[in-house]
Amino acid sequence: MDIKEKKKTKPKSNLKAPEKLKLLVTIVNRNKVDFFVDVLIGYEVNMQMIVYGNGTAPKDLDLLGLNYSEKAIIFSFIKESQKNQILETLNDRFYRIRSGKGIAYVMPINSIIGVYLYQFLSNSTESVRR
Repeated sequence: MDIKEKKKTKPKSNLKAPEKLKLLVTIVNRNKVDFFVDVLIGYEVNMQMIVYGNGTAPKDLDLLGLNYSEKAIIFSFIKESQKNQILETLNDRFYRIRSGKGIAYVMPINSIIGVYLYQFLSNSTESVRR
C-alpha cells in the first residue's frame, strides 16, 4: 500500500475545537441586578456570580443623577459568538430603563481546565468523546 493511499483511508475525526469563552463583567445599580440577570439568562448564560459593592462617587454628583453608590457586579461566562449581541442588548437596556445605567465589558479567558467545567460554563450539552 502506498503512503498516499494510507492518508486517503484515514477516518476523519468529528471533533472540533470548543468555542472560546469570555468573562462578561456588568456593573449596575443594586436595585436593577435582577433585571440584568434575567436579560443574561435569556442568552443561556449558565453561571453568574453577583458581588455587591459601593461606588466612590462624591455627593457633588447628585445633580447628574450619579449619586446612587450601591452597585452590583455581575460576573458571567459567555460564548465568544454571543459577545456582540449581548453587549448590544445590555447597552440598549442601559438607555431604555429608568435608573438602568451601567457598565459592561468583556475580558478574555486564556484557558479552562476540564471538559465538564467547560461544558458547565458554556451551557453545552454536547457529548464528550469516550
